[in-house]
Amino acid sequence: MTQFTPEWKLTIAGVDYTNVAISEISHESGRTDIYQQPNPGYIQIDLVALNNQTYNIQVNDGLSLQVKDSSGSYVSIFGGNITDITVAVGATGSVGTVLNYSIIALGSLAKLAKIITTGVLSQDQDGDQIYTLLSQYLLSDWNGLSASQTWATYSATETWATAANLGLGDIDRPGQYTMENRSSSEDTTYNVASLIANSAFGYLYEDAQGNIGYADAAHRQTYAATNGFTEISANTAIGSGLATKTQIGDVRNSVAINYGNNFGSQKTASDTTSIGTYGYKAETINSVIHDASDAQDVADRYISLRAYPKPNFDSITFPITNPELDDTDRDALLAVFIGQPIRITDLPAQIATGGYFEGYVEGWNWSTSFNQLFLTINLSPIEFSAVFQDWDEVNASETWNTLSGTITWQTAIGVIA
Repeated sequence: MTQFTPEWKLTIAGVDYTNVAISEISHESGRTDIYQQPNPGYIQIDLVALNNQTYNIQVNDGLSLQVKDSSGSYVSIFGGNITDITVAVGATGSVGTVLNYSIIALGSLAKLAKIITTGVLSQDQDGDQIYTLLSQYLLSDWNGLSASQTWATYSATETWATAANLGLGDIDRPGQYTMENRSSSEDTTYNVASLIANSAFGYLYEDAQGNIGYADAAHRQTYAATNGFTEISANTAIGSGLATKTQIGDVRNSVAINYGNNFGSQKTASDTTSIGTYGYKAETINSVIHDASDAQDVADRYISLRAYPKPNFDSITFPITNPELDDTDRDALLAVFIGQPIRITDLPAQIATGGYFEGYVEGWNWSTSFNQLFLTINLSPIEFSAVFQDWDEVNASETWNTLSGTITWQTAIGVIA
């Protein structure tokens, strides 16, 4: 049993507020629908100025929230920019006045919806196109820096490569599919980037520091094969409200991919058995894929992954301060991210066949009460993201010693897809 009390570090506009009284935190990030791109992260933090302090906080200030993990190191929970500030009197009397500061901040994906771009892109793979598009706005150059800028304003640990990084995170490059070139046409950067990501079975996301990243179609499978699954017992979660959900709306058993210039060509795929069981659950998808073979691969991937309904883990809440949660699991949850592979064990058979659920984190939210911290996550099943292979589909030259020494039988099926 390990005791844990959250210790916060709030940073606004480069100023650390480590001793401030945080009365409440409400946060959400990621998505609840695997067919949609993730939403911008959101956080509301309520501060209490017990001694009538004045906090110099402005809209658009950068905000980051960190909490100490079991080793005493700060880990990031959220990064973004302040959009709303409300200052209200909480209590007043002869002794003094207590002020409440309520701060709302949005994650960096919100910026992309406000940036208009001509979006000129040469034919390239999906990751490279997204990098080209985002780096125009999230990577500065010397000419873009103020003449008064000095090195003294940078962190002592800043590197040359990231000194002018305004929020560009990890981009999977080059990507998996070749995208069509794009001529000049004004649109929001978010719309242009989302179309590329949707076309390539990938997704944009925010990391905990507030940087924008891109995960391509192979990202989750590659990560799980390399790092394995975080295994956590449901016995350390709050039982009430724990739920899986199976939806016919997740099924896609007939898919048409429009591709090429002006979506002028089409490739299709379908699953007749699924159609016979569930009826037509068809979708037509406009993509900016260039090659016919890539368009067919994406259509086949939809059918391979989504032709049959699977339970989603709709909600499970972990009290991070629960002493039954060991330090390894607690730290893994504190570092939660979209696409994190998690295996939840000790589940009721009615919730999950075999008593366990394997899936990828899609969305999560943090909440607090007095000296307590809660994480609620939703997960999609592994079958919605990982293309499984039969043994006869594996390259004949593949040998066991090419795989990770810690890989399990459950994850071995996805390492080569």
